[in-house]
Amino acid sequence: MEGEIAARLAAFSTGVDIYRHHPYRRRLGDPPTLWESGATRLIDYGPADGRSVLFVPSLINRAYILDLSERRSLMRWMAGETGLRPLLVDWRAPGPDERKFDLTAYILGPLAGALGAARDAAGGPVPVVGYCMGGLLALALAASRPADVSALGLLATPWNFHGEQVGQARALARAVEATSPLLEAYGELPVDVIQSMFSALDPFLVTRKFIGFAAAKTNSKAAEDFVAVEDWLNDGVPLSGPVARECMGGWYGRNTPHRGLWEIAGQPVRPETIEIPARVLIPVKDRIVPPVSAQALAEKLPNAEADTPPLGHIGMVAGSRAKSLVWEPLADWLSAVS
Repeated sequence: MEGEIAARLAAFSTGVDIYRHHPYRRRLGDPPTLWESGATRLIDYGPADGRSVLFVPSLINRAYILDLSERRSLMRWMAGETGLRPLLVDWRAPGPDERKFDLTAYILGPLAGALGAARDAAGGPVPVVGYCMGGLLALALAASRPADVSALGLLATPWNFHGEQVGQARALARAVEATSPLLEAYGELPVDVIQSMFSALDPFLVTRKFIGFAAAKTNSKAAEDFVAVEDWLNDGVPLSGPVARECMGGWYGRNTPHRGLWEIAGQPVRPETIEIPARVLIPVKDRIVPPVSAQALAEKLPNAEADTPPLGHIGMVAGSRAKSLVWEPLADWLSAVS
């Protein structure tokens, strides 16, 4: 037993060391900005004559998980291989104004502004696709701006936060409450604190992935993909204090979305009232958003198609099988509803 533990620790250390010294660096330049307000901008991947689709990522991680590398970019693939024009919301780090934002301010402010720019580019309502936390923002946007959203795509989007891992969810709520002095002093929840909180959802994930990476060929494409994802994970952005409390305390602590208690501008967000076509993709290997959590949302939407690709949370948008199992089916559906 001691020998096995020592071997695993050695492999973990080796994996971390290889990652730290790997030569890969992301060098993709950003496409043009179509619209901008405060810390938020809308990146236009073109083509100008394509049918616009608004993509909404999480507030916690950087938007470029959807544009990770030349080989792993949903945005660039969609712009080059379909008749669609992906427009990506890039939240960036909260500035002085955004540090005061709650979710209502984000959704009815910059997100609604990005939707308006997308609608202007399209000349009418547009489909909106949200990933992870971005799916909840997209859902609330569709509820508040029904005339401007023609269809709703939801990728790994949680809803029932107590469907599994209730103890871990409530622990996140207690953790953010413990950071109240930090939130009061700085107005935001730092990236390192956020990463520590979410690592509790799968405590051995870091160990497992670096042990696996230690066995990979350093100069392989798989190694480059690992480094690209790991760099993205370590390149997060802070959360505004009000959003941290609303998400960790409300969503995770009190399960407000599933209980019908999550409100935007005083109005509860109710999926059952959103009648536009919806496509819900629920990755069955997701350790961040348990499938039962996302399935609860699919069951509430009255006009939803659900699919369960055999992928993980990040693998569904940036993995080696994402193109065939997620990108292509999503593009076909968007083309049909645009």
